[in-house]
Amino acid sequence: MLADEVKDRIQTAYRQLLESRDLTPRYGQRQMIAEIARTLAVLASDEDVDTPICVIEAGTGTGKTLAYLLAVLPLAQELGYKVVIATATVALQEQVIFKDIPEILEGSDLEFKVSLAKGRGRYLCLSKLDMLLAGSDSLQAMMDLYGEELEDPDSGDTALYEDMLNELGAGNWQGDRDDWKTPISDANWRPLTVDRYQCTGSNCSNFRNCCFYNARDSLDKVDCIVSNHDLVLTDLAMGGGVILPEPEKCIYIFDEAHHLPFKSNNHFSAYTRIKASLAWLERCENLFVQLAKEEFLDADRQEQLQRIINSIRDHSDDAWSLLEQTIESLGALDSYENRSQHAFELGIVPDAIREVAQNLGTEYTRLSSGLQDLASELRQIMDDGVDLEKTKLAEQWYPILGTNTDRAEANLELWLSYAQQDPEGSAPRARWLSFTENEGIADIGLSSSPVLAAENLQERLWQNCAGAVLTSATLSALGEFTMLRLRAGLPEQTHYLSIPSPFDFSGSASLVVPRMNCEPSETEKHTEYIINAIPQLLKHDSAALMLFSSRRQMNEVMQSLPREWLDLILCQDDYQKAQLLKYHRQRVDRGEGSIIFGLASFAEGVDLPGKYCTHVLIAKIPFAVPNDPIEMTLSAWIEQQGQNAFMTLAVPDAAFRLVQASGRLLRSETDSGRITLFDERIVNKRYGKTILESMPPYRREIFQDEFPAEN
Repeated sequence: MLADEVKDRIQTAYRQLLESRDLTPRYGQRQMIAEIARTLAVLASDEDVDTPICVIEAGTGTGKTLAYLLAVLPLAQELGYKVVIATATVALQEQVIFKDIPEILEGSDLEFKVSLAKGRGRYLCLSKLDMLLAGSDSLQAMMDLYGEELEDPDSGDTALYEDMLNELGAGNWQGDRDDWKTPISDANWRPLTVDRYQCTGSNCSNFRNCCFYNARDSLDKVDCIVSNHDLVLTDLAMGGGVILPEPEKCIYIFDEAHHLPFKSNNHFSAYTRIKASLAWLERCENLFVQLAKEEFLDADRQEQLQRIINSIRDHSDDAWSLLEQTIESLGALDSYENRSQHAFELGIVPDAIREVAQNLGTEYTRLSSGLQDLASELRQIMDDGVDLEKTKLAEQWYPILGTNTDRAEANLELWLSYAQQDPEGSAPRARWLSFTENEGIADIGLSSSPVLAAENLQERLWQNCAGAVLTSATLSALGEFTMLRLRAGLPEQTHYLSIPSPFDFSGSASLVVPRMNCEPSETEKHTEYIINAIPQLLKHDSAALMLFSSRRQMNEVMQSLPREWLDLILCQDDYQKAQLLKYHRQRVDRGEGSIIFGLASFAEGVDLPGKYCTHVLIAKIPFAVPNDPIEMTLSAWIEQQGQNAFMTLAVPDAAFRLVQASGRLLRSETDSGRITLFDERIVNKRYGKTILESMPPYRREIFQDEFPAEN
């Protein structure tokens, strides 16, 4: 049970915040606070209990950030746990750290320390800065060896680097890219950073002043850490407790939690390209020559490593031949993300390819071990520090060795995945090849990915963390949490709650489905209908968002509209997202019309309240791209289990996406407007009616409008 003292702290803080901001209590918000507190209360028990996990779908307007902060922080402080808030977007991360938390600290008696957690890539490496400013013959050798992967120090902004050194020395800057006084270009920042393979850690001569490790140490002194999904998953993939505190000491709050399974799949996927890897192996040979010159590698070991590379090269040639034969036998490849591809059915690769993969797995294991041994020896030289010149050279070469170790291990992971057979009865990995051709140079890529994040999240997160809260405005599909439970592998003890939005959907918005007499599969008629409808549905001073499922259709509509309408369109292909939204708001503020044309990325995370968006137009029910190899493999497995993949996966996923897309219209309780869906299937098809019933209760206008295409 939750201690009375903790209950009182939560209730008092909530009351104080409402009073300080002159707000009225929201039923959904209070419900969310109570559900989270009740679920996590088992942590106060002395008994050995299952990890408490709470999933809360909180509709727009609930005030979920305030709710989860108030519910979790007092309890975590009482029991000695860290709170890790993980968001999916930088925008929400900044809102939590710069707006929501300061409001709680200012408006209540709660006291807690908070810090923003970032990966190594956001912090300057002092050793790289020293190297870039000092220069050396050894550094020049590295540049000659890795010209396309390392930044030439002469091409960077030396004046900027010197300014950084001065600001660091004066204590005015802590090496965080985001805190520098002016924006830093990628070209100037990239040479200053390292990844975990390149970092020498405590062996580095700059370790005591390291920007990343100093920031990491500060996390142990705070109560609340604001992070993102990617950093949490990176930490878990490394075993947990490397970047963030140990999972067993943390209560995680995953905001925008619907992204978590897909981000997890990305973190545990593998990829390589055959020809690109062969070119990299040539640079490895040159690396060993350079290390031998610096007396870090003796002749026998250099010869041994050379034999391994020769063997990898031979087996890679065999793999290329087999994959070429596979492509030729197929006749035609699918197209996905501007690449030609072929997904192996149920992730099962032919025996001949699996045999070559086993050989390559064996050789890459040997190469990885050899590179790791070399890295250990360089670390030992740095640790001993007997010969200062040798130590300095070791520090310079270690990051290069780390880059190669990373590349070798990535290849090892891929080939082992292709060599292994999936356990019977469990979801398979997706495995697929892709064919690319740039400037006449052809290459074959191989990819492997889990189709469900369930196993990885169960093993690395749900079984290890102290507790977890998953929340978002949209988590269920067709009124159930089945899809989230399947994809994220949530355990049986998980608590689920759906809190409806407080908005007056029927009074504020209408869902319009015009009579079209065609379906989206009739591409030309469907596109022509949208082209003809837009000038009739919108005015020249409208603020609207038009969402497409196909880039081709988006471009065809844009190119076919009359010139005066084309001038009103801001297309996502022409601007970065933040810049496009900025231009859109500026146009609307000037009283001008502005229509955003976007794809799936604009169907969520876009906040255009009030006058900035009064009409959302959706080209069709947003079914997932049929050629996605991960979804193809998952669907085939679902069918193998005797289920209908379309009804089990595709329909719930499309319903989820449509709710998200339509949710771009009402962003506050005073908003109003119209949603137009150019897809009769939502009325005419049985599955469409199921999707329609899962939508918020908008006022429906079905087949009342008709915009026939001109002859």
